[in-house]
Amino acid sequence: MFWSAALAADSPPPAAPSLGEATRTANDAAGWVEENWSVWLSNGLRIILIVVIAVAMRSLIRRAITKLIARMNRTAQAVDGTALGSLLVNAERRRQRSEAIGSVLRSVASFLIMGTASLTVLSVLKINLAPLLASAGVAGVAIGFGARNLVTDFLSGVFMILEDQYGVGDEVDAGVATGTVIEVGLRVTKLRGANGAIWYVRNGEVKRIGNLSQGWAMAEVDVTLRYDEDLDRARTVIAAAGEEMAKEPAWTEKIWEPVEVMGLDSVTLESVVVRVQAKTMPGSAAGVARELRWRIKQALDLAGIRMGAPLRVAEEEPAPLPDPTAAVAAPSALNNPTSPQSQATTPIPQPAPVPPGATLGK
Repeated sequence: MFWSAALAADSPPPAAPSLGEATRTANDAAGWVEENWSVWLSNGLRIILIVVIAVAMRSLIRRAITKLIARMNRTAQAVDGTALGSLLVNAERRRQRSEAIGSVLRSVASFLIMGTASLTVLSVLKINLAPLLASAGVAGVAIGFGARNLVTDFLSGVFMILEDQYGVGDEVDAGVATGTVIEVGLRVTKLRGANGAIWYVRNGEVKRIGNLSQGWAMAEVDVTLRYDEDLDRARTVIAAAGEEMAKEPAWTEKIWEPVEVMGLDSVTLESVVVRVQAKTMPGSAAGVARELRWRIKQALDLAGIRMGAPLRVAEEEPAPLPDPTAAVAAPSALNNPTSPQSQATTPIPQPAPVPPGATLGK
């Protein structure tokens, strides 16, 4: 410790910077700032211009998409409840479909615009984008493998909405579930089953879809008649009942074509089945079939035409006569005393008694 103190005392103190060195350093810094000032100003202005243009484009595009979706919704509301609206999808279905498409378009536009602006700013700052893009690619592959089901559901939902495969209010058969669509999303579709259950079906799991509410529907009614009824008269009565139903205002828009009697669907020894069809508005086939069945039954009753197979009356069978041989015993060989069986069963006679005093011989 004594030697270190002595060495510290012997070492000369650090020389203070001279005025010339300080001046030279300040001049170098000022020259460097003056050289790069124009570059900084230029890069800063370029970055500000890029950000302003990106924000303005994003705002304009999102606003244009929102106005387009609002116009589509107003058009749907204008035709809903009219004769034209009955041929088109309902307003709620169009609203949900347009909102989903608008959300996808807004998200894609924002991602593309802001992503392009970010890459442009990084290039202005002289940052090498190759490692960044490589890392982003590896991360994208990892996320794609880890969340492939989510990506599949999302892409399936996007294409389903764009292609308008089904919408709110449609009766669909999705394979895994069947019911009425109550909500359509990019990842999950909600169905209301016949018993009231709500099914959440992932869009990626739907391999095939059957839409029972697009285009038109067919109401079918099978009428069972007695085998001996007049079929021509029955055809006339059924056709008249269908024609009268189609003329009523409550069923005019639902029944698109005249009710047709297709002919005999099946024939048995006791009855015949007549097939009746009517092309209806989508989603109205069940109601039309029920009402048509009701009216046909009333018309046939008024005309005196019997329906259904004849009732079978069970005939009472007479009681069986008593069997006279029931009390008679089966024949037996023992009943004949001369038969070998009777002789074999004859008891052995007892020996004669021995008189007293007699002796048995050897």
